[in-house]
Amino acid sequence: MEFDLWWLIVCPLFFGLGWLAARIDIKHLLLESRALPRSYFKGLNFLLNEQPDKAIEAFIEVVKVDPETVELHFALGSLFRRRGETERAIRMHRSLLERPDLGEEQRVQALYELGQDYLKAGLLDRAEEVFLKLSEGPHRMEALRHLLDIYQQEKEWRKAIDVAQRLEKESGQSWQKEIANFHCEIAAAASTGGRTEEARAELQRALDANRRCVRASIMLGDLAAAAGNHAEAIEHWTRVERQNPTYLSLVAQRLLKSFQAQGRGREGIERLRNYLANYPSLDLLDVVFQVTLDEEGPEEAYRLVRDELRRNPTLIGLDKLFEAEILAAPVERRNDLELVKNLVHQHTRRLARYRCKDCGFKARQFYWQCPACMGWETYPPKRAEEYDLAP
Repeated sequence: MEFDLWWLIVCPLFFGLGWLAARIDIKHLLLESRALPRSYFKGLNFLLNEQPDKAIEAFIEVVKVDPETVELHFALGSLFRRRGETERAIRMHRSLLERPDLGEEQRVQALYELGQDYLKAGLLDRAEEVFLKLSEGPHRMEALRHLLDIYQQEKEWRKAIDVAQRLEKESGQSWQKEIANFHCEIAAAASTGGRTEEARAELQRALDANRRCVRASIMLGDLAAAAGNHAEAIEHWTRVERQNPTYLSLVAQRLLKSFQAQGRGREGIERLRNYLANYPSLDLLDVVFQVTLDEEGPEEAYRLVRDELRRNPTLIGLDKLFEAEILAAPVERRNDLELVKNLVHQHTRRLARYRCKDCGFKARQFYWQCPACMGWETYPPKRAEEYDLAP
């Protein structure tokens, strides 16, 4: 009986305390909401109705009424930057940095936002200065990535190598592919300037960073061939098969010329045919087709393309088949065959493009670095049709 009486006393007491706490919270919430300017709620309403221009104007009114709203300054600055109004974003974040009452964490955040503003505005030197300050703090990973982007845009490849190595150490993620390509960029500039030995040394560093760097092998072969060392050039280019056979089409023409320079043309043709048999490629087919046409005539070229078409049916291969058939056909049939070939060729023009495997950007030219997403070695030398037909 005593136990039941105890609960009869305690339960109403707990209920009363809960009701009182709720009243206090609601009252506090109402006071806070009344303290906010009407422009704040107008801005929220505009955002919900997807009217960012009016929302920005409303929030600016809030900032004028209550300049202490730090988070709203951040939000406005980000909105300005996304809309391309970088001058307004810069002014917003610089005004935050000038405030003496700003906390350290908020100051670092404002500095990071300012660096992004400079980057969006194309003020790379100022952005670099900001991100160098941030490269030792809590935003160091983001700052290092932005610095890497800046150095690539400015073609400061040695600085890019230093930052990539630090990113690799900090994150545990491999940046060897990028580092190797940075060395290749330095080598390309040295080769253009006639500094062959410097170019060779940089290409060797590229291979030390990434043994599978096809680009370094191709460039070393080019340097050797330019110096008349065709045996060495062949050695570099044949290494591509072990590194990544997808890229063999890039060295096919080079290999053939060096074999021919040594009087080993037949051996070079057989090497390319073996590559085509083992690693089918439309670009490789194009090289083998042309050399077969020149060396053995249109009938042999026709048989080559026909057999390849049976093995890997593609419209680009069909285009080559018509080309060989036209050359071998009697004069009276050529007009009809050319008409069909032209129809096929018009369709294959949009298929004969390279495609970035990361962002899907297409281009007629092969790139080591994608012009769209700036990724390195994201353009395998395969035509779009080969991707579409792949299982």
